[in-house]
Amino acid sequence: EGPSGTFFPQQHKHDDAWDRQMGGYIEQNLTSVSEFFLTGLSDNPGLQPLLFGLFLSMYLVSVLGNLLIILVVSSDSHLHTPMYFFLSNLSLADIGFISTTVPKMIVDIQTQSRVISYVGCLTQMSFLILFGCMDGMFLTAMAYDRFVAICHPLHYSVIMNPHLCGFLVLVSFCVSLLDSQLHNLIVLQLTCFKDVEISNFFCDPSQLLNLACSDTFTNNVVMYFVGAISGFLPISGIFFSYYKIVSSILRIPSTGGKYKAFSTCGSHLSVVCLFYGTAIGVYLGSALLPSPRKDMVASVVYTVVTPMLNPFIYSLRNRDIKSALWRSLRRIG
Repeated sequence: EGPSGTFFPQQHKHDDAWDRQMGGYIEQNLTSVSEFFLTGLSDNPGLQPLLFGLFLSMYLVSVLGNLLIILVVSSDSHLHTPMYFFLSNLSLADIGFISTTVPKMIVDIQTQSRVISYVGCLTQMSFLILFGCMDGMFLTAMAYDRFVAICHPLHYSVIMNPHLCGFLVLVSFCVSLLDSQLHNLIVLQLTCFKDVEISNFFCDPSQLLNLACSDTFTNNVVMYFVGAISGFLPISGIFFSYYKIVSSILRIPSTGGKYKAFSTCGSHLSVVCLFYGTAIGVYLGSALLPSPRKDMVASVVYTVVTPMLNPFIYSLRNRDIKSALWRSLRRIG
């Protein structure tokens, strides 16, 4: 670290080392960023055991809950339908999503070290965006599935055939990978950093851009544009699907029929509101009203709480999953 507090991501030691006096401070290009410092959720030593226990519990509940959904769906023939195929993939993405951040944070609390390497930071950011984007894409595929089931019930099995379901999962993965790598390329363009402290418990791409000492206006525009597109397209698909679903349900004459049709969407709609509500809040909040503490709380909700709650929402609100769980328990008993 040079006296200016300017950091460079590549290790370059030049023979013609130089210092340049600029406006009262010295800028050096001899040092590099080999690691970043994550501020974590709290510096209070007394809170560390509580945070360790809380996040370890939340992580185990999330992983085991999502694994249970996958096992129940794969083992019960009644659930071998497109909706539950997408739900299994959503659970798998949720396991990856929470595993990208929480284990690192738990280890940091235990070892009392909040350092993450430059490569580790970029890797964590890439996987976080990959799994987060996959979550959004799978929620969109599930909205389309509900749209076909309610608006075109007679053609459901023809439209939602295994080939289309497999294709939608493949497209979801490819779009998410592209989004992840675009964010990665933007961060790799940064030539130096004015600080190595990231005000979060994981490597947040928007935080990395804020640390850059070069002009990041273009990078900011590109990153938020990519984020907006990768968020706007799935949300548009979900809104369109539910617009058609509501229009179709309102044409059903009986109240019981309306309730039955809409009850099949309740779990999905709850997860969509929870996931997108917090994710959009973080994205817009960091752009309009930067507040590290608020961003961190919202980040905990969408990176930890949402993946943990998804299995509960689907198991408690979904009759098919509850029935399958009881059948599995009876077989074990």
